[in-house]
Amino acid sequence: MEKIMAVIELTEENFEAEIVKSDKPVLVDFWASWCGPCKMLSPLVDEISEETDKVKVCKVDVDEQDELAARFEISSIPTLILFKDGKIAKQSVGFIAKEKILEMIN
Repeated sequence: MEKIMAVIELTEENFEAEIVKSDKPVLVDFWASWCGPCKMLSPLVDEISEETDKVKVCKVDVDEQDELAARFEISSIPTLILFKDGKIAKQSVGFIAKEKILEMIN
């Protein structure tokens, strides 16, 4: 049985430990509770976190973590960023289908 990763809420405090020091790629979902497309994307991101151990999955509530949103120049949400070795490898803005998210991380 694979070890299933839970989605990690990212904050300024745990960012370095979760992203920079991660031994695997990290998919980060920048979202907000009032954002319609975010509400459609969020369950897909959750499913991916449960289905694969290829990536660590994290979420950033841009309203609560505005410093992180500013650091990555998040101007539209939802935004997905795939980090590899602590650096941005791929980025997607707006709602995308689960297949496209899987393509991003594979």
